[in-house]
Amino acid sequence: MLFRKAAAPELDLDRLPRHIAIIMDGNGRWAKRRGLPRSAGHAAGAETLRRIATAARDLGVPYLTLYAFSTENWKRPREEVEGVMGLLRDYLQETLRDMEKNRFHMDFWGDLSPLDPELRALCAQVEERSRVYSRFQMNICLNYGGRDEILHAARAYAADCAQGRADPAALDEAGFSAYLYSGGVPDPDLIIRPSGEQRLSNFLLWQAAYAEFYYTDILWPDFKTQDLRDAIATYQRRSRRFGGS
Repeated sequence: MLFRKAAAPELDLDRLPRHIAIIMDGNGRWAKRRGLPRSAGHAAGAETLRRIATAARDLGVPYLTLYAFSTENWKRPREEVEGVMGLLRDYLQETLRDMEKNRFHMDFWGDLSPLDPELRALCAQVEERSRVYSRFQMNICLNYGGRDEILHAARAYAADCAQGRADPAALDEAGFSAYLYSGGVPDPDLIIRPSGEQRLSNFLLWQAAYAEFYYTDILWPDFKTQDLRDAIATYQRRSRRFGGS
């Protein structure tokens, strides 16, 4: 008897998630299973980032947010951190070179002050030059933590109140959201986490309130375009009620 591989699910392009967020997890385990240094896993993960960002743009997803480096990742070995930052530098230089071809609007969410000045300047240059592109926005969460983001927003709001620029009695969710790194960007509809872990890991804590979650055992370097489509297809089969029933 012959077994045919099941056809990939068709996507309803009129019901795509407006905003997809991904926790890019599993680089280290991918490398370990192959007897390679962790740096090889991060390099493979960077290639996956390129592929998935392009696939999301081509599908017509307006916003993609990627968890690249958390506030806790500084605890990792110095060589690993330097390797990740080196890959980021290479990626940003490539982004500048190919910006007219890719046409991504790129934004950075997080506290960039601990980065070296050259890398901070590169981030700023990419943000500034890419602002002319509005069809697709990719947000890179860099030195980012969800709790840290909320504290950052609360401090900024408190400062505005102290200066008379904000009225505490008038604060609502939309008003507070404007102080977040994600201000002006709709909350994620779908959050994807590869690698088999099933937790948020301090990612988009405020914004994830009504997101749909998709978990898979696939490690991030092995995550393919079809895996993205499978996640979106699963999302499209769900009924989103936002607590209404």
